[in-house]
Amino acid sequence: MFDADDLEAIRSAYDSWRQDAYEPTVDRFGERRERFLTDVNGTTVAPIYTPNDIGELDLAEDLGFPGTAPFTRGVYSTGYRGRLWTMRQYAGMGTAEETNERFRYLLDAGQTGLSMAFDLPTQMGYNSDHPMAAGEIGKSGVAIDTVDDMATVFDEIPLDSVSTSMTINAPASILLAMYIAIGDEQGVDRTALRGTIQNDLLKEYIARNTYIYPPEPSMRIVTDIFEFCAAELPKFNTISISGYHVREAGATAAQELAFTLGNALEYVESATDAGLEVDAFAPQLSFFFAAHNNIFEEVAKFRAARRLWYTLLTERYDVSDPAATKLKFHTQTGGSTLTAQQIENNVVRVAYQALAAVLGGTQSLHTNGKDEALALPTEESVRTALRTQQILAHESGVADTVDPLAGSYYVESLTDELEKTALELIEDIEARGGMLAAIEAGWVQREIRDVAFDRQSSIEAGEHVIVGVNRFEDEEAKSKVDLEEVSQGQQARQIERLNTVRNRRDETAVQGALESVRNAATGDDNLMPPIIQAVKARATVGEIADVMRDEFGEYAGDARPL
Repeated sequence: MFDADDLEAIRSAYDSWRQDAYEPTVDRFGERRERFLTDVNGTTVAPIYTPNDIGELDLAEDLGFPGTAPFTRGVYSTGYRGRLWTMRQYAGMGTAEETNERFRYLLDAGQTGLSMAFDLPTQMGYNSDHPMAAGEIGKSGVAIDTVDDMATVFDEIPLDSVSTSMTINAPASILLAMYIAIGDEQGVDRTALRGTIQNDLLKEYIARNTYIYPPEPSMRIVTDIFEFCAAELPKFNTISISGYHVREAGATAAQELAFTLGNALEYVESATDAGLEVDAFAPQLSFFFAAHNNIFEEVAKFRAARRLWYTLLTERYDVSDPAATKLKFHTQTGGSTLTAQQIENNVVRVAYQALAAVLGGTQSLHTNGKDEALALPTEESVRTALRTQQILAHESGVADTVDPLAGSYYVESLTDELEKTALELIEDIEARGGMLAAIEAGWVQREIRDVAFDRQSSIEAGEHVIVGVNRFEDEEAKSKVDLEEVSQGQQARQIERLNTVRNRRDETAVQGALESVRNAATGDDNLMPPIIQAVKARATVGEIADVMRDEFGEYAGDARPL
């Protein structure tokens, strides 16, 4: 981008500035910190950046233009000038009725996409009356036992008019089958169904632990979903490969990037080994990243992710469809950055994180409620979170031009640095036999634990400032906070709903449908058609999951959430 003589002149001027202006001032007054880092374990930040920091950057090959390879500047040519990002507030209340009420409230308030949270029993494939579900029904999201619960969630919400994201992993095939069944009952053509299922099992072994089956059958379930949706649900994203939970577990931005794309490569490899063409399923892959507090690092991370994914796919696979190489992603503001102390500060944190996501070119965004460090968000805090996005979209001006930070010496240098560090990590992973082998050996988990420990130590030592926690504490600011709660009565009613469905269904049809699931699991047939048949017969989440438990076994990890 720059002439060699110009770079030499800039370098000389920089050296003079440093010697004559910067260093004497530092010698006299010092600086706030000995080292400036993007994070406790992040990149060192220089005092200033010049063209010499990006002297090797090639405008055409490394940046390009929005909507063109390598997609550093975005996957769509018009950015947000054509359409804004999808405002997709994550919601899932204790019962299906409450979730329907919250969904309709959010749609009326201007939300443009739905995002569904499930309680822990559902995430683990347990019915609400299972002993393992005791005390957890509806606590972290909505309890779904049967397709009737799913129908209640989407009552008066036509599925051909909304895009729905479902944060579900081990039982993703079952919940997707229920969504398809509801669409069929509403008369919606399957080709019109739009949304995303998380369906990212590898990150469960790394960060969340809401797995059921061992890795090998889990990968088989994932690829069956890829195959089925490529044929029947072309507008549905079959996986949301999640760096979010990796980052929330303590990873650095570079680790989030590397481990997410490493998982993605493992999924692509598994699918191609199963005989699928990359062009057939890769356009339906989507990604899910966190947005934390360092605005410039987050923007650079998103830009590096797009360029790195394009490079990895085109260098390793025979890809002819440009859509297959476009990294499209959802962003959620960082839940782990929220504090129980001075919760009003979380509104500010979330706004800055949302700004970073938009400057980085996200396709959809969830902004956390200020009270999510304590409980499910109240209606008031959800409204404030949604209004944060709307103000950003309509009042700030950041959506008016595409990739507005492009060309910044700092941002471009940081983009290059994150891409380089992430690629080195990916190469290390591949030297260990790939992401699956690295996870099974515990290497990925240890890498994350190490940096998480360092960060927490830095916070406790007061070196890493958390406003209201280890600095600027205010005892008088403590006040009673209204929180969402799930009552014992609500949990009892959910079990009653489950029993009502069991008493009314055709048991012969249920058992026949479950046997079809078992036959598919033991053979090579795609699992999705018999699972759809089973949920339509009113088989429960737990019953279908148990059939696959019997055939696939359960993964015995170090810790389980229930």
